[in-house]
Amino acid sequence: MIVNFSIVPIGKESSLSTQVAEILEIVSKSGISYKLHAMGTILEGDWDEIMRLIKRCHKKILKDSDRVLTTITIDDDKGRTDRITGKVKSVERKLGKKLKT
Repeated sequence: MIVNFSIVPIGKESSLSTQVAEILEIVSKSGISYKLHAMGTILEGDWDEIMRLIKRCHKKILKDSDRVLTTITIDDDKGRTDRITGKVKSVERKLGKKLKT
């Protein structure tokens, strides 16, 4: 299963890099496979582990904010693994060239 998520504190300054860094510290220590991108983070792994991790991240941001918007998109393809990079490689093979990632 791959999951894309983003967490946005509402009512804070426009720069969120400090909060993103705090969240990525939690994510990197979790042992769950991940990839940061400009609009969120992609995780790959077990449903329960991922949901616990996102909950921890959400609660971390909620400590310093009165309101938090967490968006989660799930792609659950039974038995498939290595999809964070595998999906990109599949498209690159079809195009016959490397894409910017």
